Parts: sequence; C-alpha cells; structure tokens
Amino acid sequence: REDRLGLGDREHDLVGNLTRVRETQPHQVRPKLRPVRGFGARNGDQVMLGLSDARQISDQVVFTVPQAQAILPHLTGESTVDEVVEKIGQGLRKEDLEMLVAQLDQAGLLEGPVFDELWSKMKAQFDSQPNLPPASTAQFADALVMQERGSDADESVLREHGPEKLRGVMDQWIDKALEKAESPSFEALPKAIIAPHLDYQRGWLNYAHTYGRMRVVDRPARIVILGTNHFGFSTGVCACDKGFESPLGTCEFDQDFADALGAALGEEKAERLFQHRYDHEREHSIELQIPWIQHVFAGDDQPAPKVFAALVHDPAVNNGSSYDGQGVDLLEFVDAMKQTIDNAEGSTLIISSADLSHVGQSFGDQHPIVGDTDEAKAFRKKVVDHDREMLQLVQEAKAEELVASMAWQQNPTRWCSVGNLVATLKITGAEKVDLLNYAMAGDQQGIAFVSSCAAAVR
Repeated sequence: REDRLGLGDREHDLVGNLTRVRETQPHQVRPKLRPVRGFGARNGDQVMLGLSDARQISDQVVFTVPQAQAILPHLTGESTVDEVVEKIGQGLRKEDLEMLVAQLDQAGLLEGPVFDELWSKMKAQFDSQPNLPPASTAQFADALVMQERGSDADESVLREHGPEKLRGVMDQWIDKALEKAESPSFEALPKAIIAPHLDYQRGWLNYAHTYGRMRVVDRPARIVILGTNHFGFSTGVCACDKGFESPLGTCEFDQDFADALGAALGEEKAERLFQHRYDHEREHSIELQIPWIQHVFAGDDQPAPKVFAALVHDPAVNNGSSYDGQGVDLLEFVDAMKQTIDNAEGSTLIISSADLSHVGQSFGDQHPIVGDTDEAKAFRKKVVDHDREMLQLVQEAKAEELVASMAWQQNPTRWCSVGNLVATLKITGAEKVDLLNYAMAGDQQGIAFVSSCAAAVR
C-alpha cells in the first residue's frame, strides 16, 4: 500500500463508527469542503495531516494522511465521489474517499446538515446574550490561579481569585515595561493607541507600553476597538452589536453610538455592517483589549467605558473596497465614523488592535528564522527591515502609501492588521504617530514568530 494514495487501515482506526456515503445523502455524494486549516501532526511514528475549521465554528479536528492534500481541492461540490476517485487515480479507492468524506462530515467540515446545525446553534447562542463572554482572557486568569492553588482548583476558586491575579500580573508588566521609560505616562488622552492582539504571554510588553501610560489620563466617554477578522465570513467592515465580558467585569455596548453610526451610514449599509456580527463569536482581537481597558479606566465606583467594536478587512486586497462588493467599504466606514465621533458627546478613544508580521514554518516559510546561521540572520533582518519600512509610513500617518506599498509588495511578511491601522489613521486625521516600542515574539523552534508594536496617535 505504500505506492498508492489510499488512506490505509491505520487511518480507518482513527475514524471510529462512521457511516459511509449513501445515495440518500447528496451532500456526501457531491461533497463540498468548507474552509479548513491544515497542520502537521503525528500518530505514533506516522506523520499525519490535521484539518480544522478555518472559521472556528466547529471545534472538531480530522486527522488523515498527508497525501489527502491532493484530494481536498476536488471537494468543491461539483464532482461526485466516483468522479474524484477517477480524477485522482494513483490507487485511491472509493471506500477510502468515502471514509474521509464521512469523517469530514461528522466534524462539520463539509457543507451539509451537521454544519448547518452547528452554525444555527452558534448564532442562536450569540443572539441570546447581551454581552460576549470571555474566552482566552478567562483561560489566562484561570491559569494564573492554578499556578498557585493547583490544577484541581474548582470553579468558585477560579472566579474568586482570577481577577486579583490578572490585575496583579498586569501591574507587574506595566512596571517592568515602563521602569526605564523617559515618559511613563501620556500628558493627555491620545486620539488612538495601537496595541497588539497577541496572547498575553508573547505580547505583554507592548500591551503594557500603551495601557500603562494611560493610568493617569482622563477617562474617555467611549472606546472604539478596531480589530482584525481572522476567521469570519464578512468581506468588509464587520461590527458587533454586543458588549464584552472579561474576568474583570463588563464593557457595555454603546448602543447610542452604534445607532448614530448606522444613521450616518444609511439603512442599507448599516444592515450590512452588522450582517456578519457572528464573526465576533470566535474573534480574539477585540477580547484581548477588554481587561486592559477595565484595568486602566474602571474603578470600584466607576464602570468601564462603553465600547463599540468592528473588524476591518484588508484594504490592500481591493483598494479598500469590500472583497466582493457586498460588504461595507473601508472609506464608507471611515467617513461615517468621523461624523459620528464629531457629533458624539465626550471624548472617544480608538484602539487599533494590530499585529504585524507573521513568519515561520507554520506560515509557510521555508527559511530558518532562529539560530546563528547566515541564512537565519538574513531572514530575520529582512522581516525587521520590512516592519521598520512599513512602520515609518504609519508613524508619518501615510495611510494611502501604506496600502499601496502592501499591495505592490503583496504583503510579504503577512501583516494581518493593515485594515484597522489604516482606518485608525484616517478616522483620527492623524498627523503623527509616536512609536513606543517594537517587538517580535516566537518560539525556539522557529515555528511561528509574530511582531507587534505599541504606539500613540496624536
């Protein structure tokens, strides 16, 4: 069996009791694969291909052989299983493909009833609550408590001590980041800040550089968080109609601000702005800002400022227009947001939740990034030089030049937040951006490195 593309008996063992394709299941007869993310894995000594939901609607993972990569592009819903087997050849058996199709279907990775049920449940859950509950921030707070009290700490202990532990580590990070800073605080509330959306373990330094400097400034009336749409369906700007919870409390949704923004956009565009609000269910670029907002701006007798959150698409793909002409364009959103902020009572702080370069093996790079070899040093220098070049455009508030440069170079180091950076510069009418810190974080194996910055928009 070594010379064919079949899945093999050992992979069958991973599947369990799965049904095979039947004529009464047309979605399996002509299987249509949903967007998936592939990653390497091992089953003992055997190298495997893991497949997960790129939209993060299903939390199931399918493991198969690496040769299945040749099959997946043919699962478009246009060809039957028999036709795919004929196209692939190379010893692929129909029963092997049937088993893979059944496995993908059970995991919700095919278009069909299983996915439809998952999708319906997620939307119903999203719409049933006024605020989005915490995910990664709660897990981080729980981990802090478990470090002290053990992994068997029960739910009540985690909820009681998590907020205290999280605030404590944030203060430690701020003290460490600003201990040698010439200006450890802003003189006044900036128009906007740029902070990462990396996990706290890798991004704490740049979170602390921005939020730590705002402990003494005036509290804004509201906060607009502009994030990156990593997993969702929206092809343009995508807003959320909810507030956000964290271990430190709740940031309520600014309904009045959202209504005013909708009026500025017009009814049709406002509807499109919230059409894919479910994209926020699995999105981390907004949530990771929430505890910092609460830590800096909320007190015992004062709630955190209300928030409005939106995810901004990449303007370098279609010059700011939505990818398919059906979403809200970046400039439409910018103009409406400027009008809404100008007419709103009190001050508005914009947070650009932005990560920069994404490099390493997990992003497809073949060059080594760690080590002292000439090749690794050259690759690191190339990434840093590109970041510096693009950040110079950000510092000079040259939004159009940033978009043009990224489009021309085809975003070689995979900046993921060009959209919210450009929107922030344009909404604020920025004249200058003060770069507070730049950092790159990764692992010792060179699997994934991500750069980010801390900055203030004047």
